[in-house]
Amino acid sequence: MSTSGQPQFRYTQTPSKVLHLRNLPWECTEEELVEVCKPFGKIVNTKCNVGANRNQAFVEFVDLNQAINMVTYYASSSEPAQVRGKHVYIQYSNRHEIVNNAKGPGDVPGNVLLVTIEGVEAGDVSIDVIHLVFSAFGFVHKIATFEKAAGFQALIQFSDVETAASARDSLDGRSIPRYLLPDHVGSCHLRISYSAHTDLNIKFQSHRSRDYTNPYLPVNSTAIEGFVQPAVGPDGKIKEPESNVLLASIANMQYAVTVDVLHTVFATFGTVQKIAIFEKNGGTQALIQYPDVSTAAVAKDALEGHCIYDGGYCKLHLSYSRHTDLNVKAYCDKSRDYTIPESSLSNGWQNPQVSPMFSGNQFSGGSSAAAQAPMGQGPSWDPNIQAGRQTFVSAPGTFPGQTYAPSSAPSYPAAPAPPGSSPTMQPGQIGPALGPRGVSQPSHQPNPGQPPYYG
Repeated sequence: MSTSGQPQFRYTQTPSKVLHLRNLPWECTEEELVEVCKPFGKIVNTKCNVGANRNQAFVEFVDLNQAINMVTYYASSSEPAQVRGKHVYIQYSNRHEIVNNAKGPGDVPGNVLLVTIEGVEAGDVSIDVIHLVFSAFGFVHKIATFEKAAGFQALIQFSDVETAASARDSLDGRSIPRYLLPDHVGSCHLRISYSAHTDLNIKFQSHRSRDYTNPYLPVNSTAIEGFVQPAVGPDGKIKEPESNVLLASIANMQYAVTVDVLHTVFATFGTVQKIAIFEKNGGTQALIQYPDVSTAAVAKDALEGHCIYDGGYCKLHLSYSRHTDLNVKAYCDKSRDYTIPESSLSNGWQNPQVSPMFSGNQFSGGSSAAAQAPMGQGPSWDPNIQAGRQTFVSAPGTFPGQTYAPSSAPSYPAAPAPPGSSPTMQPGQIGPALGPRGVSQPSHQPNPGQPPYYG
């Protein structure tokens, strides 16, 4: 039994000089396979890019003992075999030799193509863009898009095998034109093989599936937004459909970005209704919901490409989401619903061991000497905070409604917040003054002698 506890080896199978390798990177080459296997013996034959996702292969050794040595070594090793940093699973094959004259499923010509679009996520490439690219080679009957382990994929049905073969030969390994992609997508590559399907079963028209042969097919009401043909701007580029919900991708995260930090930044341009933070593809993203599209558009134009923190940290990349109304937990570390009154949350969320919590621009009074952020959340963004300061805890008296004993220290008038402030405020960065469409500042007014707070 393996001392590493890895379950990828099959000991119930009869040893064979042909080994089956799984979980290989896309388009793994013969040279990469030989490099992994040659320490154990001589390789006489290989078969690469097997399976629907083209991430499997077969390797044939000249001698049975060489294959056994390789399986035994990795079964007892704490370091699994790797190709391009991916862990490769090894097992005996049920075949005793490799015959290369047989074509795999993806090599048999057919009228339906399986297209893997590398470098993008679902939603980055619309079904209309896919139709535009492939219809250049002939009439496209049907399209179905989906997400698999290999990435964002699409099945594209043509009238006949010849048209599908022409599209495959012309587009395999090529990129979709840059002007058809959203601004945040650098490039994407098409990997195309034949599908075993011959006639796709499309039940309704949506942003995920389309049947161009049946105009009477019902339209999925939840996806009617994606069914509308994309608008084209004066420059010929496809305009991104606007929404009241923004999708924020946060790059270069050297500091924590909490719900309260995002609310402070985005509430500068209007009322924020809901926020949800989540992890996707190893990065941090967030959905921010405004009451209307115009407010979201102002925030997107003003904040795109700007950094939450000084020094280029936590850079924002914004796009419109397909969502229109987020379904989030009312109050937790990763989400907030500001449309629910604070009084309805107090019974369920009040923690007597911490200082008063706050929601939106409303703050409750407390008796502690300094307000603290809820557990696991960052402190509020005070635009008047000095640059270079290491912590962002608000000083006593910052929040209206809080009561503190009179201080014996002399009071000083609050300096006006320079335009473009941020959590580590520097001139020229994002802040309350940004509002290219003339959005007014929040109506929240601080008490006399207190610095302003933009929540």
